[in-house]
Amino acid sequence: MPSFQKMSLNCSAALSPVGSWGGRGSFLVPLLALPLLVAGCQKKTPPPQMPPQPVDVVTLKTQPVTLETSLPGRTDAYEQAQIRPQVNGVIVSRDFEQGADVKAGQQLFQIYIAPYQAAYDQAKAQLLNAQAVAERANGQLKRYRPLVAAHAVSSQDFDNTLATAREAEAQVAQAKAALEAAAVNLNYTHVRAPISGRIGRTLYTAGALLTAGQTQPVAVVTRLDPIYVDVNLAATDMLRLKRELADGQLERNGADAAAVGLKLEDNSEYPLRGKLQLSEVTVDPATGTLVMRAVFPNPDHLLLPGMFVNAHIEEGIDPHGLLVPQVAVARDAKGNPYVMIVDGENKVSQRSIQVLRTVGESWLVSDGLKAGEKVIVSGLQKVQPGAKVSPHEAPPAAPAGKAE
Repeated sequence: MPSFQKMSLNCSAALSPVGSWGGRGSFLVPLLALPLLVAGCQKKTPPPQMPPQPVDVVTLKTQPVTLETSLPGRTDAYEQAQIRPQVNGVIVSRDFEQGADVKAGQQLFQIYIAPYQAAYDQAKAQLLNAQAVAERANGQLKRYRPLVAAHAVSSQDFDNTLATAREAEAQVAQAKAALEAAAVNLNYTHVRAPISGRIGRTLYTAGALLTAGQTQPVAVVTRLDPIYVDVNLAATDMLRLKRELADGQLERNGADAAAVGLKLEDNSEYPLRGKLQLSEVTVDPATGTLVMRAVFPNPDHLLLPGMFVNAHIEEGIDPHGLLVPQVAVARDAKGNPYVMIVDGENKVSQRSIQVLRTVGESWLVSDGLKAGEKVIVSGLQKVQPGAKVSPHEAPPAAPAGKAE
């Protein structure tokens, strides 16, 4: 049996064809071992490295920021009169145009007047009759006074005459009261506007029957100039605004009133300024808020009761405000805000911050960041602290608004 010499095999020798099954200088390579030799001869290459994740960043810089408190609320009528009939009757005429402006005292409806005119005339006649009776009784009493002193008339007759005169005077007073009541009812047949303002639509026309004190008003007159704006304000904000008003930080509109601006539902700015007039005397314990009322001039009747608006109170200007886009701010499990920043080596780190209020689409930051730092605003889902990224400056955002 020939002996096999030990030798080192290289890949080319291992894969070279085998000429014989034995002999000196030859060796046997089992066919089943060939795949193992081939796999062992291949070189292992490292996996390709992923390129840095591209992200959009914003380089922070300080800028003047107008500070203000924004308060959602609704408009409410300065005065509003729901007109209801005070007497029963059928409408004879309607004397106004729906949606028009009316003056205080202007007649709106005429109720059928004949029965009330008759009642007035009857009460007037009863008063004249009572006055005639009283005059006759007083004349007799005047004649009996000297006679009773001369004992020409008995005291009993004098007392009877005195009582009759007093009863006649009471009848006169009663007749006067009845005449005044008849006059009031007669006047109520003229349904008039109690205040000046704009009158709305009505469902009542000539021929409709009205009932005294009915629940449904026949018309509603609303005074539109000026107009109220009622807003809900947290008690803590109310205390802060009062301090700022006392310190002179707030714009004033009058002696002790803060000036208020208004933004309408279409996001347009109301051209006229109003003023805070009053607040509720109690705080709602469930919400910790109270209602504050502002008064706005409304000469063009642009504001109507029931509109949703945003009132804003300017509190001054922060000359070194630092704004961070809201899309860059996230919150941890405890609700604390944080951002992802990129350092000089393009590595990502997480930074906790403190925010004060919103300014348009940004947060006004009070602590945790400084000017010149780069904050990631896009691609946050694909980065982790410590990862290397490829930052690109995001396009400039719209100009900052006012801090709310």
